[in-house]
Amino acid sequence: MTHSSSPAPDTPLPTASALASKARDFRLRMAVIDCETEAALDMTRDRHGRTVHADAAAAARVHRDKAALEAYTHLAPHAEALLDAARLALDELPAARHLTGWRAVLDGLASSAAELRRALDRPAAPGSRAERAQHAALWPHLTAWADHSPIASNLADQRDGQRHKAPLTEEEQQLWTARAQAAQKRGELELTESWYAADGQPITLAYLVEDDDSTVVALRCDPGVPGWQVIGHFAHETEAGKALPAPVPPGVLRPDISRFNRPAPAPELSLQDLIRDVVESHSAGDASNALLGAVQRGYAAGPMVRLQELLETSSQFASALETVQGRQIAARLSTLGRQIEFLTREVEEAAEDLGATVAVLPPHRTPVLRTRPRPAVDTTPPAPPPRANMTARHR
Repeated sequence: MTHSSSPAPDTPLPTASALASKARDFRLRMAVIDCETEAALDMTRDRHGRTVHADAAAAARVHRDKAALEAYTHLAPHAEALLDAARLALDELPAARHLTGWRAVLDGLASSAAELRRALDRPAAPGSRAERAQHAALWPHLTAWADHSPIASNLADQRDGQRHKAPLTEEEQQLWTARAQAAQKRGELELTESWYAADGQPITLAYLVEDDDSTVVALRCDPGVPGWQVIGHFAHETEAGKALPAPVPPGVLRPDISRFNRPAPAPELSLQDLIRDVVESHSAGDASNALLGAVQRGYAAGPMVRLQELLETSSQFASALETVQGRQIAARLSTLGRQIEFLTREVEEAAEDLGATVAVLPPHRTPVLRTRPRPAVDTTPPAPPPRANMTARHR
């Protein structure tokens, strides 16, 4: 694979927005590659998620690595220019908590771009083991661009974009804020969308309902905390989107998570499988094992343990929103998680007690045949029941 990683001489440099579009195209290609790879890997696993065709799984990853690098070749000549535009835009932003992290992301993308450029300039022999090893080593750098280039794209877009705020006078702001606060108390301020602006302040769109009429208003700061203000009112959401500060990429719950580098799924028993196991059981021990499968902990955790994990993780997410409502919901989810933990222990104890019950189902619970036996060839079929002598009634 020989591709130039630098723009051709005498080629006009694309605008910052065009550079951002190149990165978006790469992310779209990576998303398609990811879906195709997941489908191929699913074919190599059994119904519990265990890999049973290791060679086919390895071949799917080799194909993935090669396709991802080919997709990056369209972005490679423009990667450095995109990062330069993003850094210029970053330098122009007002101080905010997220800027240090964004700068670190841009530095990381620059390092990955350098590694990819060296590989594209000195590719291994096509089809060789060295090429497969080279592509595998480049996969983390490719996923870094797929996961984190939205920050660079957003900064470049904001540098080229012509966003105009629609500021209100101080008197208008006080008037509209008072109207929105009154509507909130009446339950007639319907929140519809939220994002963060480049200065780190949250902006929320809402419908302000008054006398069966609604107006789109934009609020700055957390609507659940006293002190929020209306910064604009609009006829519809499209107008608001054109006038208000552009949204920046939202944050992540855990900084080390990548949609392209998910851990291999742990073996998992579904609730349907466990219910079927109980239905097909003959002894108390068999039914007990199915119940214990639901509360099993560790690597191959059961559904009840996974549910508790889901509640705990969702509680962390709600808390990370850093809003009043988010903290309240986080507390509710945390309480539910503790209740599931208590219920899990109760199920585990009941399952152990059931297993200690040395018993089988009594024989009078006889199974029913699904097919009836055929009559002998020389027998006469039974006569049908006599029909009642009734006159048909027509409606």
